[in-house]
Amino acid sequence: MARTIEPDCRQCRREGRKLFLKGERCLTKKCAMERRPVIPGQHGASRKRVTEYGLQLREKQKVKRMYGILERQFEKYFDDASRAQGATGETMLSLIERRLDNVVYRMGIGASRAEARQIVNHGHICVNGKRVSIASYRVKPGDEITVKENKQELEMFKDLKGMKIVMPKWLEFNSETLTGKILANPTREDIDSDIKEQLIVELYSR
Repeated sequence: MARTIEPDCRQCRREGRKLFLKGERCLTKKCAMERRPVIPGQHGASRKRVTEYGLQLREKQKVKRMYGILERQFEKYFDDASRAQGATGETMLSLIERRLDNVVYRMGIGASRAEARQIVNHGHICVNGKRVSIASYRVKPGDEITVKENKQELEMFKDLKGMKIVMPKWLEFNSETLTGKILANPTREDIDSDIKEQLIVELYSR
């Protein structure tokens, strides 16, 4: 299976912002963006001039890295969004947010999207009572997300029980039963406001 092998902290430095790829570490002083917030490479600190195309490309790369999506997957989300009704950029972000690995992360089951993806890939998550091991599985309103019953005694899940978790309003999660539900499709205000999706639309419209 194809995957990104570039070090997580290097990806954050390249995009010039925290992408929270390493969970709690990103909130500490060990975070690379705290210690060395410059673009990687010999001439990283001196790179200043960015073209319009460069801004558009960086925005696309930032979103890809945040969600752990490869190029062909990202293009597929854009194509699906461009055929749907509504603003293409907002629809694209909504589709990406509905990935199962992202939902598991948003519910607090995984400390980072990478960890949530691994949890899904290892078959620890059920959707509507059926085991789903595909990280890109697209959830819909009404779907019930649970940690597989025979996996709930694993240490990583036992630590979640009783924990108060803050999450977007389109999701709910009961940390006692390790069960969550999709209440609605995510809207633009539910998604990271630092993303400038219009730049991505302009990039693909060239």
